[in-house]
Amino acid sequence: MVNINDFNFAGLKALVRVDFNVPLNENGQITDDTRIRGAVPTLKKILADGGSLILMSHMGKPKGKVNAKLSLGQITDAVAAALGCPVEFAPDCAQAGEAAAKLQPGQVLLLENLRFYPEEEGKPVGIEKDDPAYGEAKKEMKRRQEDFAKTLASYADVYVNDAFGTAHRRHASTAVVADYFDADHKMLGMLMEKEVAAIDNVMRNAQHPFTAIIGGSKVSSKLAVIKNLLDKVDNLIIGGGMGFTFIKAQGGSIGNSLHEDELMPEALNVLAAAKEKGVNLSLSVQTVCAQEFSNDAERQAVDIYHIPDGWEGMDAGEESLKNWKKIILESKTILWNGPVGVFEFENFAHGTGEIAKYVAEATKHGAYSLVGGGDSVAAVGKFGLADQVSYVSTGGGAMLEAIEGKTLPGVAAIKGE
Repeated sequence: MVNINDFNFAGLKALVRVDFNVPLNENGQITDDTRIRGAVPTLKKILADGGSLILMSHMGKPKGKVNAKLSLGQITDAVAAALGCPVEFAPDCAQAGEAAAKLQPGQVLLLENLRFYPEEEGKPVGIEKDDPAYGEAKKEMKRRQEDFAKTLASYADVYVNDAFGTAHRRHASTAVVADYFDADHKMLGMLMEKEVAAIDNVMRNAQHPFTAIIGGSKVSSKLAVIKNLLDKVDNLIIGGGMGFTFIKAQGGSIGNSLHEDELMPEALNVLAAAKEKGVNLSLSVQTVCAQEFSNDAERQAVDIYHIPDGWEGMDAGEESLKNWKKIILESKTILWNGPVGVFEFENFAHGTGEIAKYVAEATKHGAYSLVGGGDSVAAVGKFGLADQVSYVSTGGGAMLEAIEGKTLPGVAAIKGE
């Protein structure tokens, strides 16, 4: 596989899949430009070599339809400011050949939102999976997706994928397009290289003790991740809403706390498997609960197995945090994905904030730490700790699938796997 740092883009047009799915306010102004800044090193390398850029990205979920509120035309100025040069805009991805052909070395063209085209995601539109005609519709959409990818590929000499956040999707721009470039003219961008290396470092080269902290609301969303980690970690901390399914499965009284009854057998299986494999699975022992799902609700800290009727667990209590702090500070490798409380409410964000501090402290003392997932990333950012952990991943879903052990289509298409 070609390494972008060893490639000379002089005189070449580079088609770069970036992740410019940035949040906008009601006036179409960017509220967080982290994703744009993350792509800058790759893009400036290409321009510095004397290459030209054709940038493509998605924004939001327009579901194959044009939506002015999700147009990438709104961010052209911000991209230009980040790169320090003008950026032209192509309002139609599928009709940008002429604009691409005119590009001179050092020039930049940004294509319209890829997801305005159903061919990008490659899902049949207007037909359900149980419809007898779905099979044929799927075949037809696959053909259209390949044609769309071929059109995109025709604009450039080289393909670079620097959008880790969509690497777990086999979309036209993230995987299919790579088939139209030979092995010497497709590569991962610098951000993607870092993401893949960070995950490989944790999943294949972890120093022990290795601790994974898995939080969030539902067991169902991370069950496969938890099962895969049991073969790799020494300690598995499970917090957040998903922990209550484990507590109830063991006979605990959880009041109105979020849980999934149908997954209680799986929770017991995970507990049994952890014991069999010698993994220290640490659940919350104390929770801060409330009488309603509100930031201003009355609070009390209780034993997590004895939550009063009508109350619901909202954050990790001090006794839980005390246990988790000891585990984290004794770790040499740390993987953190998901909050341990209702992080969006200020009064129930304490536990997640403390976890962020423990991870940063462990990193300071030599541990390797990988943080991923929206709320985990937000937590290290909120407390000014993003530069005090080893790596902050930009891709929640892609990171989770990589941790599950799945092959990421966006990476495999470059590596030829």
